Amino acid sequence: MKKIAILGGTGLLGSALAYRLAKVGYEILIGSRNPEKAFSNVSKINKRLKKNKISVESNYKASEKSELIILTVPFANHLKIIQEISTVVQHKILIDTTVPLVPPIVAKVQLPEYGSVAKKTQELLGKDVYVVSAFQNIAASHLDLDETIEGEVLVFGNNKDAREKVISIIKSIGLKGWHSGSIDNSIVTEALTSTLIFMNKYYKIDGSGIKIVGIIKSNKG
Repeated sequence: MKKIAILGGTGLLGSALAYRLAKVGYEILIGSRNPEKAFSNVSKINKRLKKNKISVESNYKASEKSELIILTVPFANHLKIIQEISTVVQHKILIDTTVPLVPPIVAKVQLPEYGSVAKKTQELLGKDVYVVSAFQNIAASHLDLDETIEGEVLVFGNNKDAREKVISIIKSIGLKGWHSGSIDNSIVTEALTSTLIFMNKYYKIDGSGIKIVGIIKSNKG
């Protein structure tokens, strides 16, 4: 997969992922409902890359033209974007990074009544879209730098091959991803984000994350 759409690519996480992915050779299409803001942001990233690896399209067009889609939009906009792109993401992998944060109290877990956002995404888009949940617990401020990141990524999804492809992409940008089960399990990291935000504030940590420890005896996925 060489062409990746990032919807919400003008936000902190979307911009950081765009930079990291473009830096290792992926062609990035930023999907945005605010082209003026997006072009300004993309220009800055391309300047850092010293080449034009990132371009701007509407959410619909970016999703249509790409082999893989990464959703990095705020929770409040999540449902509307899903409805907008539903027809053009069929038979593709969609990475959902959405966390159900409810401002202003973002350091408190406030899951929606249906539980996991990523599971809801899978239900809305249907079985022919391979929804994978990832990147909720990696600080955007760390991704945006050129240094090595110690945090690791839990990867959820109902399709093992889709999870494996996402883990390969994660590895390409210098991170470690872990198979973590079906999309139902994504509720764990979606809730954990608020806990990490609380810890960041309480202990004055610059972007806390998670790391899996132990000895791997088999790799059954």
